[in-house]
Amino acid sequence: MSERMKSGLGPAPLIILVEPQMGENIGAAARAMLNFGLTSLRIVNPRDGWPNAAAGAMAAGASTVVDNARIFDSVPEAIADCTYVLATTARKRELHLPVYEPKAAAQALQPRVAAGETCAILFGGERSGLATEHVALAQGIFTIPVNPAFSSLNLGAAVLVAAYEWGNVQGETRRFDSRLDAATPAAQADVEGLVGHLFNTLEPTGYFHPPEKRETMERNLRTVLTRVEFTQNEIHLLRGVLKALGRRA
Repeated sequence: MSERMKSGLGPAPLIILVEPQMGENIGAAARAMLNFGLTSLRIVNPRDGWPNAAAGAMAAGASTVVDNARIFDSVPEAIADCTYVLATTARKRELHLPVYEPKAAAQALQPRVAAGETCAILFGGERSGLATEHVALAQGIFTIPVNPAFSSLNLGAAVLVAAYEWGNVQGETRRFDSRLDAATPAAQADVEGLVGHLFNTLEPTGYFHPPEKRETMERNLRTVLTRVEFTQNEIHLLRGVLKALGRRA
């Protein structure tokens, strides 16, 4: 069966759970998804392995979502075919990314999904959420305004909020600027290829100095490039520029 299963609301964003700990929470997330027509679930490194009996039992009538979930070893692999990714985190100022509350996030996703793009929302594990390096791979931050005195939110509940707003926005319409209609958005794998190419081009120039700051410098460069919504042609253009610069070095 195709990952994008037939549902009453049509195409929808992927839900990606990163290192979830409890099968019951995976099952609860699957139920929340199917309630509002989201059917494509991806899971990165589930703590208790896969398949997970507890996830299937908790999913109940939404077991089809769990049964068709795809398992990945890393976040880059899970989002490689995605053109637009939102990362769920309460750390809104950690990276220079646009921040969307649930309704605005659904509104940002809707025209892209309708245009045939593969979009996703990342959710972190129950204990500590998404790591900074995972948030840096996204084009925006998805945040749920909660009581600051008690901000802990169950994984299934967080997915439910996202799914609910996605269901609500289906009656609304938004269009891209017509000048961009013919442009093919770059997939995450294309952007990562550009990032790697840039790093390799900068390496012999001594840019990454001092060595102890290299990780932060790379993360900042990746964030700048990831948050730009490149087209495939733009990626090819920039990689051609880097290739030319590399020949002159």
